[in-house]
Amino acid sequence: MASLRALLFDVDGTIADTEELHRLCYNQAFVRSGVDWQWDRALYTELLMVSGGIDRLHAYVDRLAPDPAERDRLRVLIPFIHRTKSQEYARRLEEGQVQIRPGVIALMEEATAAGVAIGCVSSSNWDNVGTLLGKVFRSAEAIRIDSRVGGEMVPRRKPAPDVYELLVRMMRVPADACVAVEDSPNGVASARAAGVRVLATPSQWTAGQDFSSANRVLPSLEGVRLADLQDLVKG
Repeated sequence: MASLRALLFDVDGTIADTEELHRLCYNQAFVRSGVDWQWDRALYTELLMVSGGIDRLHAYVDRLAPDPAERDRLRVLIPFIHRTKSQEYARRLEEGQVQIRPGVIALMEEATAAGVAIGCVSSSNWDNVGTLLGKVFRSAEAIRIDSRVGGEMVPRRKPAPDVYELLVRMMRVPADACVAVEDSPNGVASARAAGVRVLATPSQWTAGQDFSSANRVLPSLEGVRLADLQDLVKG
């Protein structure tokens, strides 16, 4: 019977509620890029079904421009839009515009004290993720992050298992000795396909989606302790 050896955390939406900030930064990037686009909350909620900012922009262009020539023209703009959005996001993070979700810090601190490894994974590129984690954990000296994987490090993004398979290899722990914490169905599918059990904590953006493949679903990590997750591994 496996014992819990590692916690694997998704970043955006799971560690911190960042999606509204991402949405605002996309809209700012659209203005700076000279395109007449505006993502409201309803549209952005739909687009979150696509993992990763670059892929999300491509999906939006596909639905916006059915004509192949127009799609090709707009796709040329995507790298600049995404780079501009990332710069704006990093600036706002430095200003403190991020909210850590309940229970995250307490659980990570308990894990570090108990010798349970912590890994972080994201479909986003690691420059954005690193900026966020640096801001979130700047005052949390009792937390140790052992390994990190970003979307640019693997061939396929979530829901493919690539990011979790790589993270498990980097951490040198068996998949069945890990618990992943995720906030999206794509993330749950990615971890489960890699053989990792999953605790889902849906965010305000994903609460209405299908989490039936998660091993457990809770509103947040508030009050969750390692013993609860050990039971999940053994279940």
